[in-house]
Amino acid sequence: MTKQVLFVSDHGDPLAKLGGKQAGGQNTYVKQVSLALKNTGWQVDVVTHWCDENAPQIEHFGEHCRVIRVEAGVKGFVSKNEMYSMLPAFYEEMKRLLPLSTYDIVHTHYWLSGLIGKKLKEEFGLPYIHTSHSLGWAKEEATGTHDARREKAEETVLAHSDHILATTNTEKQVIKENVPAASPISVIPIGVDEAFRVRGSRHHIRKKFGYEDPLFVFAGRLEATKGIFTLLKAFKLLAEKSGDRYTPELVIAGGEPDAIDSKTGLPKDPELRQAVKGIEQHVRFVGPKDQEQLALLFNSATATIVPSFYESFGMVAAEAQACGSPVIASKVGGLKNVVEDGVSGLLVKAQNEIDLAIAMEVLSVNSLLVERLSRQAVRIARKDFNWESISKKINTLYEVMIRERSNALAGDRPGRNLSR
Repeated sequence: MTKQVLFVSDHGDPLAKLGGKQAGGQNTYVKQVSLALKNTGWQVDVVTHWCDENAPQIEHFGEHCRVIRVEAGVKGFVSKNEMYSMLPAFYEEMKRLLPLSTYDIVHTHYWLSGLIGKKLKEEFGLPYIHTSHSLGWAKEEATGTHDARREKAEETVLAHSDHILATTNTEKQVIKENVPAASPISVIPIGVDEAFRVRGSRHHIRKKFGYEDPLFVFAGRLEATKGIFTLLKAFKLLAEKSGDRYTPELVIAGGEPDAIDSKTGLPKDPELRQAVKGIEQHVRFVGPKDQEQLALLFNSATATIVPSFYESFGMVAAEAQACGSPVIASKVGGLKNVVEDGVSGLLVKAQNEIDLAIAMEVLSVNSLLVERLSRQAVRIARKDFNWESISKKINTLYEVMIRERSNALAGDRPGRNLSR
């Protein structure tokens, strides 16, 4: 018997090119969970905003997965910060396009999608599970930005969903601290795509692409909260201190395709241009890369740097470790769970370029430590970030929720409205 799950990922199109304005960890997670569930008998529909005008409205991927894109009044890119007002139109268009009552379960991603999940539960009686991907309270702690509307909505979603799927124990703790009446929470980590694996000698791959040793890699959006400016400050300190002993190199992957000046190879953004001034010869901005290209970069790296102010999980850290790259990461959020300090990488104080520079120097001059961290990173990734075992856990969670709903329907009094 075919099982059908509806993913609602309002701004996270799983087929969007990574590295763009809002194409990152959530997009990858939605895509990888969808593909992984095929082995447990699920058909997956992902409904998302039609952010790329050139993309088709319905697009298949994998064997039993498809993306359904809705305009919600605006076809083309819309910032997730502006999408709240579009939710009623998003929901109505979903109802016109999809036979919503036929789905067995709904899995919502991010708080905006969670609000739609709540509506689906109320109108169609569909059980829904929610994954936050990031939390307003954690963002406020990391950046000082208070978003009362978001926090109120998140509290509603996390209290009214049938189940919460957190990706780390840290995320679970933040939810419990801020939502006393939260729904039941299961912690299931994120897996990594099979593209992220060890490809051979780090030294050989690095030289093949013309990179120097030590080589540090950053992959992500070129935004302050991702720690890009902290990284550039730290790298400048490292370059100044290295002297004649070694010549460090930094490769930065990510950003919009047109964010890099093709003539100079430098970012067009004036703040980034200023931040890289004086170290241009040691820093390469290579733009967005696909998974195969990122895997080769991680395989080449002395270490991958994840200097974010906050990460709910930290997918880049998991992907890099699967490639045998030690990770230097901020000691925040889910990164504290993904990177084992002194085992698969080094954790440093967030927004602190001195701490980050020290960690980078340690690995620059200690190849034996790099190799030890590398071996242990691969071992941890194979054990903890394996999609086959993760998909089985998610499948079990879905089936338990469906069974509970079926039991509730069987035991309900005639005439009672189950959707309330």
